[in-house]
Amino acid sequence: MREDEIIKLLKAVGVIFLLIFCLFPFLWMIFISVNKNPDFLSPQSEFVLTFKNYFEVATSNKFHLWDYLVNSLVVSIASAILATFFASLSAYSITRLRFPGRIVIPLILLGFSMFPQIAIVGYLFGMITDFGWLNTYAALIFPYITLGLPLALWIMLSYFSQLSTELDKAALIDGASRLQILFKVILPLSLPALFSTFMLTLIYSFNEFLFALMLTTDYHGRTIPVGIALFEGLHGQIPWGYIMAAAVIAVIPVLLLIALFQKYIIQGLTEGAVKG
Repeated sequence: MREDEIIKLLKAVGVIFLLIFCLFPFLWMIFISVNKNPDFLSPQSEFVLTFKNYFEVATSNKFHLWDYLVNSLVVSIASAILATFFASLSAYSITRLRFPGRIVIPLILLGFSMFPQIAIVGYLFGMITDFGWLNTYAALIFPYITLGLPLALWIMLSYFSQLSTELDKAALIDGASRLQILFKVILPLSLPALFSTFMLTLIYSFNEFLFALMLTTDYHGRTIPVGIALFEGLHGQIPWGYIMAAAVIAVIPVLLLIALFQKYIIQGLTEGAVKG
């Protein structure tokens, strides 16, 4: 066997292994969600196909699945929009304005993002309680903006730094202000980066668990990862069929977004990484 054939074979094996590694948990989740006996691995049980778990999770008020899903969408979309907006303002200031410490700011934000969430959740809980925001959207939106801002800023920085400053100079000569340049010149040229930043922060906020667990108390404020995780506490046992069915439903919106817009996400990430 020739060397190039061996390389192709190894690549094919690697791709197959990677697909199995990535898809197996999701396929296993679907497999359990359509099983009448989620404990089918025990010798006394056998696989019986049913969609009862999906029907009950989607229609029963005791699960509050749609309340959790709406909460997740509202919180994640609002957080992603605001984080992208603030990151755009910050990235433009750092790449276009000359002021002391502008290089240090993204490094400081990156350092803050490395702190474990568990180290600050106690102080955050006290602050949210003092504000009277416990179990509200604001209790999650503001922390999620803070957590998503370092990633958003670095993506926007990498993209803005590739845009020629001659655009700004030409607009300034025409009498445009800095905000007008940002919103009418720079941002329209940065739509791929804006979209990538928005999508990545949205997915992060949608999946976040710890803050959603600590800062919410019931279905009025809880997001869907916490809601699904607490199915056990609601029913006194582990209803694996319901949990997996709800997890499949919760994953579908994120999968659809990624499948539909993955080209734009990759474009926004890669264009800012190439000089010129």
